[in-house]
This record gives sequence, structure tokens and C-alpha cells, in this order.
Amino acid sequence: MFGFGHTNKLRMDEAQPTSLLDIGAQNVIGKPLDRYEGPLKVTGQAPYSAEYSFPDMVHGVLVGARIASGRVVSIDAEAVKSLPGVIDVVTDYKAFIRNSGQGGETKSPTQGVEEIAYFGQVIAIVLAENYEAARDAAIQLPVAYENGEGRFDFAAHKSETDTPPPNNTPAHFSQGDLAAAMSEAATIVDETFTTPSQNSAAMEPHASVAMWEDDKLIVYGAYQIPTKDAMQLADALGLSKDKVRIVAPYIGGGFGSKLGIAPETTAAAIAAKRLGRPVKAVMLRQQVFDATVRRSNTEQRIRLAADAYGRLIGIGHETLTSNLPGEDFFEPSGIGTHFLYPGENRLITHDQVRLNLVLSGSMRAPGEASGMLALEVAMDMLAEKMELDPIELRRRNEPLVDPEKNIPYSSRSLRQCLDEGAERFGWDARHARPGQRREGEWLIGMGVASAARSNILQQEEARVRIDASGHATIETAMTDIGTGTYSVLSQVAGELLGLDPRAIEIRMGDSDLPASNGSGGSWGACGSGSAVYLACEELRRQIAKALGVEPEAMTLKDGHAIAGNRSVPLSEIVGEGMEATGSISPGKQKDAVTQASFGAHFAEVAVNAVTGETRVRRMLGVFAAGRILNEKTARSQCLGGMTFGIGAALTEEVLHDTRNGKLVNHDLAEYHIPVNADVPQLEVHFVSERDHHANPLHAKGIGELGISGAGASIANAIYNACGVRVCDYPLTLDKVLHGMMELEQKGQPV
Repeated sequence: MFGFGHTNKLRMDEAQPTSLLDIGAQNVIGKPLDRYEGPLKVTGQAPYSAEYSFPDMVHGVLVGARIASGRVVSIDAEAVKSLPGVIDVVTDYKAFIRNSGQGGETKSPTQGVEEIAYFGQVIAIVLAENYEAARDAAIQLPVAYENGEGRFDFAAHKSETDTPPPNNTPAHFSQGDLAAAMSEAATIVDETFTTPSQNSAAMEPHASVAMWEDDKLIVYGAYQIPTKDAMQLADALGLSKDKVRIVAPYIGGGFGSKLGIAPETTAAAIAAKRLGRPVKAVMLRQQVFDATVRRSNTEQRIRLAADAYGRLIGIGHETLTSNLPGEDFFEPSGIGTHFLYPGENRLITHDQVRLNLVLSGSMRAPGEASGMLALEVAMDMLAEKMELDPIELRRRNEPLVDPEKNIPYSSRSLRQCLDEGAERFGWDARHARPGQRREGEWLIGMGVASAARSNILQQEEARVRIDASGHATIETAMTDIGTGTYSVLSQVAGELLGLDPRAIEIRMGDSDLPASNGSGGSWGACGSGSAVYLACEELRRQIAKALGVEPEAMTLKDGHAIAGNRSVPLSEIVGEGMEATGSISPGKQKDAVTQASFGAHFAEVAVNAVTGETRVRRMLGVFAAGRILNEKTARSQCLGGMTFGIGAALTEEVLHDTRNGKLVNHDLAEYHIPVNADVPQLEVHFVSERDHHANPLHAKGIGELGISGAGASIANAIYNACGVRVCDYPLTLDKVLHGMMELEQKGQPV
């Protein structure tokens, strides 16, 4: 029995110059503590979505369309029902979802699967007593189609575009006169870059285990935002939101692909209702590629206009992306260009090409990840034209205020990141002219790129309880997708309540818990951590009141409250228990300052002069993201982002057959993510800063910062190594070799 709980609400209307974390006595904030849930994961005790099992459970295997445009004429369920172990074939042409849900949406994704929009679209689920029987029947299930005329070739249709609605940034933005700036500039760059479709390739496939308890649906699955995903599912099935519960305590990676419900979610739920039994539906790896989301391919034109000093007077970033007809999401490749560099004349646009390819959606660092592959290479090209060091060019383009909004930055340590990175990396040993360093067949080069990622605060709630024994419990619908949220929340509460973080119980990833916007957009730990902070702040007030002192006169440490000459165990103070809820929401600070995390990437590569093969020899990243809450988990996130950058630069590419829309390389054998041999020892450092405008923790998101600009540093290093500038990602050996052959034909061998 807990005492009456209070809610401590904070709307971020004003900066928070002080933080209770600065006076905590536990000294755990920022420390590289091991993962809270680590022992459970390494011993196999942390249940992932496909591992849930319930009595009388049925196995379901999804059936994907074998055409990319047209309609389903018939599904011959009777042809497979007689197979051993097969129970039923379920489809619901109206209720099954065609596309995965987008992050933050509360309404159902596009429903209706009779009309086929892309190859692999889920149209049915086969149910059997065991997985093998369901898979066998799904392969044999006869489906008749009526073919339609699809659009599969981006190049063939890129002149046919529309302008989508905003996606965290306006689709079209203009300021001043870019054309005039280009004509008046001392030096210009005008280059087009292309990036391919990519897949999140999370280790854990999408999976759902659905069961009904009376009229309430419970789904155990891989979902990044349980609160809103439950709303999406309720809307899809015509239920009230209190009739749907989503449980996702452990997620084996998401990178944006699990922000919303996916086709297996509704299929499992509808099948479980029809059978009256729990249904488990796990996507095959190929189905994850075929029928969830991809990062859109892009074509980006970058224009830079600089004066004689190298100061930008104009900047243009025009992007073409692709998506399904009727879908609003677009890859916001120019989102970082709005605030990263100055230039009074600006043009940043996004236009959409409609194709019958799997849904385009959020993938880690949507916008910055693709956009900075272009922008940061263009900056390198400008530096070369002006005979400036690339770091010096960036120093000369350090804006004092946001160049479009004319408001200050909440904090901006980009220059410090560049300077510290240059010293640590040994940048002064770089040769300005390409092709000057050779080791046998290998040409060695260095590259640099800025990193930037918008910082976002979402509304979050968390409940913290202290029971009669003095132990604390945190409850929130927030999720941990491998980012370290369990650890960070335990550290925040441990610091503020004077408890051992490892002894705090954490309940997360359940839509029945206090509402959360989940893991996505790098807002997770900072937002939910702030909600925990506010709940603990309220508990500190309650404890101080029980002691008869002011909160400022009290210290909480080692499970005791210390005030005056007294040291009292919390168990003696809280009585039957104390409880508080913290709630944080964005406010005026969102518009008063520009909030972003910044960093700098440095790469050294070796390019084989005979084969064109590129090997990354070393990478170093220096990042500034406000207060670092856990040095180990933050470093891990940056290492992962830099590895993402290696893949984007050199290997990753979803290939679509332009004749029929089929995804050609839809597994981890043919979609080439970086493996151990591709990734050198990566070095990560942090610049110490506090962002008082972001939240009470003074911390900013870091998860997606590590990928932003990482691939561009590799592209720039390749150019420095061999003199070949490839603007069509990924930078595979055939493209590099072709460039070296062209140089040789021009009499410029490297």
C-alpha cells in the first residue's frame, strides 16, 4: 500500500540552469556502468518477442504477394488445409495492414491488401500446430492475381514528382536568392549525389504473439513505441485503446523499422481472435526486407556559394526521394542543412517520386544520415577548390545564430569537436594533395566530416515508487532497443534517491504503464530520464517533508536520508511507501533556441591501386551531446553509428528489379552490412558540455549522431587517398576502379 502519489509536471518553457544531478551524492551519473539488463541478455533470460510461448499456441507464417502491382483474385485455402498440422488460412482484405506504421502515429497504417502496391505485401497468414507445417503450407498456398501496371524505376519516373507535407522539416524552404549568390560567388560547388535504398537489418526480425483475454487484446512483440503502437492497433481493429495492450520489454534492435505496428501484428491479432488461441507470427528475414520499411533512395543536388574568404553566402540542397502512392513520409535529407552552416541565400527542397516499392520510412537518423553523405562531401570539394584545409573551411563557417531562424543555439560545440578530433587523429600528417601516401599497392588517405543531429524532446511520463523496505521501482512504457535506457533510468533514480542503481527495479516496454513516446529520434533516454528525474524530485520533497526539513538541506545517499545530525534509512521514512509521477513536455524552449547535437568524424582508409578495394583502417569520432549520462552506453551508440556509416559509405544497398519491383537482395547474405573484418578499432571521445535548454538532465540525444556524417568522412578519405571522387553511394570497388582508370587515361595516374 503506497501513500498518496503526486505528479510533478514540467513544460520546457524556460532553460533549466541548475540540475539536482549536479548535487547528487551517489556519483553515478555519467559513469561507464555496465548495462542494467546485461546479465539477463547474456544468459538468455531476457525474453525477445519470438521467444514467448503460451499453452495451446498456434504458429503463423505470413504469405506475401508475388506481384508488385495489381490485385488478389482468389486464395485457395482448401488446397493446403489438408496438409499435416495445418489449421487454417486467414485473411481479411480490409483489416490487414498494407504498410508498417510510422513513428509517432496513433491512427492505423494504410489498410486493405486486396489491391497490391508492392512485391511481398502481406495478404494472408497460414496457421498450423507447428512452425514447419505453417511454413510448408504458406509456400504451397495457391494465389491467383490480376496484374496491374506498376512503377518500379526511379530514373524513369524522377521527372514525375509531387511535394509531400512536412516531415519534421518543411518539404520546401527558400530564403534570399541562391541563383544570384551562385553567380556572384568567388567559388562554387554544384554536384549531384545519389544514395540507394537501405534496410535497417536489425538482428531481431519483426514478430508478434497475439492473444485475447475476453475482449482485450494482448500482443507481445518488437515495438519501439508501445503506447502509440497500441493506439495504431486499436484503430486498425476498431477497438478502444484501453482494449489493446502491447508488451515489449526487450527489443533486438529497431533503427526505426519497429516504430509502428507491422503487417504481422494485425495478421496475428485477427487470427488469434478467429481461432480463440494465441498466435505467434514471426517474419522470415526475407519478409522483413520485403514488407516492413526501407530508407528511401535519394538524388541530391548540393550547391555551395562561397566568398573569397570561404564564407558561405549561399547553400542549396534539393532532394528527390521515393515512396508508395498516397504515403506522406519522405526522407528529409536537407534537415541538417537548415542549421549546420551559414549562408543568407538558401534553397532546401524535397520532392517525391511515387513507385511501387516497399514503404519508405524512418531509418536511423532519417534525413541527416543520407543528407550529410552529400553535404559533407560537397564541403570537402569546396575546401579543395579554395585550397583550404577542410577543417579550416568549417571553422570559417561557424554561425553565431541559426542562419534561418535567427535564434541562438542551445549549445554548439562543433568547433571544439573538430579541433580535438584533429589533434587526437593526427590530422596534421594529412597530405592536402591526393595520392601522396602509398604503402605497396595501397594508397592511404584521410577524411573529415561534421556530424549534426537535431535534438527533440517528446512528452514523457514515468512513475517511481519507494516501498516499505526502501527499494525503488521505475515504471514507464518507454523501451530499450539496445541503447542503454534501462541503465540510464536506473542511474538517474539512483543519483537522486541515494540508491544503488543495480538494486532499482525497472518495468518498461508495456503500454499499460505511464505513457511514453518510446525509443526513436534519439529522444528516448533524455525524455524518459527527465520524467524519472521529475518523479524523483517530487519524492525528495516528500521525504524531506517527512523529515521536517527543506529538500535543499537533505542528502540522500546509500539508502539513507541525511539532514542535520541525523542519518535515517529510507525504509523508516516512507512508511508503507511513497509514489510520484513525473511528466515532461516540450514548451517554448523548442522555438526559442535551435537544439542539436554535434560532432566530428575522422577516417583513414587504404585504397588498393590495382583492385579499387577500400579498407577502413581507423576512425575517430568526437561528439558533444550535453551531459553524457552513461559513458559506456553513449560510446556504444556512437560506435554503432560509425559502423552504420561504414556500411552506408561502402557496402549497403537495397537492389530493386526495375522490371517488376522485386527486392533482389532481401537477406543478410546479399544485403551487405559491415562485418567484423570491415570495421577497424573505432575511437570515441566526448566534449564536456551541458545544455540547459534541453531538459532538466542537461543531456541531448546521441544515438543517431554517430551515423550523421560518418560515411562522408570515408568518402573524403577515399578521395584523399586516390583522387577519385565518387558521388554515387555505396562507393564499391568497381566505381573507384573506374575512376582511377579515367585518371590514368587523362594522364593523371595516382
